[in-house]
Amino acid sequence: MTERAHPTEPRIALVSYSTRPRGGVVHTLSLAEAMVEAGMNVTVLALGDPGQGFHRPVRGAPVTVLPAPQPLPTLEQRVFASIDALERGLFELADDFDILHAQDCISARAAARVRDSGAGLRVVRTVHHVDDFTTRALIDCQRQAILEPDQLVVVSEEWRHRLRVEFGRDAEVIHNGVDPARFPPIPAARREALRRELGLSDRFVFLAVGGIEPRKGTVFTFQAMAELARTVDPRPALVVVGGHSFQDYTRYREEALAMLPGLGLALGEDVFLVGTVSDRGLHEWYRSADALVFPSLKEGWGLVVLEAMAAELPVVTSDIPVLLEYLTDRETALMTRAQDAGSLADGMRELAGDDELRTRLVMSGRQVPNRFRWDRAAQQHRVMYATALKRESG
Repeated sequence: MTERAHPTEPRIALVSYSTRPRGGVVHTLSLAEAMVEAGMNVTVLALGDPGQGFHRPVRGAPVTVLPAPQPLPTLEQRVFASIDALERGLFELADDFDILHAQDCISARAAARVRDSGAGLRVVRTVHHVDDFTTRALIDCQRQAILEPDQLVVVSEEWRHRLRVEFGRDAEVIHNGVDPARFPPIPAARREALRRELGLSDRFVFLAVGGIEPRKGTVFTFQAMAELARTVDPRPALVVVGGHSFQDYTRYREEALAMLPGLGLALGEDVFLVGTVSDRGLHEWYRSADALVFPSLKEGWGLVVLEAMAAELPVVTSDIPVLLEYLTDRETALMTRAQDAGSLADGMRELAGDDELRTRLVMSGRQVPNRFRWDRAAQQHRVMYATALKRESG
């Protein structure tokens, strides 16, 4: 590895563990596109299938997909095999970059190894949130992925505070963004056709984005839907979009779905699992549902909420601290107590039954995406990179 002089615009690699549509990957691609628009020198690197690429086209930014390892039976095996594979790929490309900007635990460990091998570069990591790993090896791995980078970025004040308290690390806050024009209205005929395919033409449709997993609060959503089925006529429906995850939530998913008959709900009648959809498909569901339900227990920021607001979809959420940083109860969102199915049911029932409330939330919610835009995030990253490189040279 050789030392390099940093040009006016440093050479940045945004590095992700995956090409699939999860929050951190969506963040990576959107940020890269905004950075290109701002004239920055950025490349996207990720593990995946080189022949398939990302789940959507990436505008402007060069993309390199490095071969992912074969699937392995345990999470520990998958994590460490992915770190090894990404390290090999980054090592070969390291001379092309001044900064490796990791977007997750896996890419942060791999990037730090490349730096420590003698590459003359800096490692930046965005910590979106800290996973609830249960094995000592993964807990230690995640801790090192926070301690090893030269510079940390978080997307909320809540996580800046938590990293300082739990890990003794300072981080710079650069909020998530959204393109307010990304989810324009769709033809009424398409909206009706999408709902009609599931038999939902005359029912109030709640949309959940992110699949079935513990931190999304899915069990509480199912319990709240059961309460609505008993008290609202016609009974609302729940459409669940997404589901891909590096971690294995099969047991939680199976147990959650097994609850449905006992709750008086039927899969395919009250709850619809759409699965992973294209970027266009997500756009259409944002514009075809009647409200977003987002009772998360843990988020780095809650990018889905910004996307829903940009699509003029009213939102009912939990009241976790990170969401309170940018939402105001009954003004921009209807906020309910986290881990409280009764509170969530009350909020969902009120939202479904009050046209005026939904209109008010949509109108006030339009202002939120305008405050958090990717072009602004790109400029903040430019300043942060310059500061990181100045520390190195100083």
